[in-house]
Amino acid sequence: MELTAIDSNRFEAMRHAMVASQLRTNAVSDARVVAAMARVPRETFLPADVRGIAYRDTAVPLGRGRFQNVPIATGRLLTEAWLLPTDRVLLIGAAGGYTAAVLAGLVAAVVAVESDPGLAAMAREALVGYPNVTLVEGPLEAGHAAGAPYDVLMIDGAVEHVPEALVEQIRAGGRAVAGIADRGITRLTSGRKTAGGFALLDFADIDCVPLPGFARPRTFTF
Repeated sequence: MELTAIDSNRFEAMRHAMVASQLRTNAVSDARVVAAMARVPRETFLPADVRGIAYRDTAVPLGRGRFQNVPIATGRLLTEAWLLPTDRVLLIGAAGGYTAAVLAGLVAAVVAVESDPGLAAMAREALVGYPNVTLVEGPLEAGHAAGAPYDVLMIDGAVEHVPEALVEQIRAGGRAVAGIADRGITRLTSGRKTAGGFALLDFADIDCVPLPGFARPRTFTF
């Protein structure tokens, strides 16, 4: 569905309101991230029936149990990744392509992985015109080893753990940001891969949408 000029003006006003009331007041302090999120039309990466809530401070339903992440969660993850113009980023949880589009204006290259065929198709169409984004359809937890190593791993959602398969795709000295789900609470985390190992540290307790495929193996108990 094409947007009219009136629709475009209305969404632009909502986008700038999001920046002013949600991002700038909640430690999204990287001016490049703020500018990119002010520029990318979030509504064009969502199904038509939920575009009206594109800029609310809430998760947006995408169908089949998936959601577009909360703007402040995405903004904080982008900020804590300390992105450089030369970075190659592995994005896990592309959804409709919004975060990949934001990243496209901040880094050299983005490999965006999406497991849901419907969302992948929507993202593929919406990301036409973003030549430095490669969309990969496949299991989120597998990443895209063929394109490794990456400077940054960004998981745009909450997972119970970060699999070793993804850690292996980060270059030595590379960074990672992710939402972590722990006993019903989601936390935003950041870390770095070094010769000595890999670890994530919490930096904020913020709602973050769940991503499928990352459940920890359950241990047997009596």
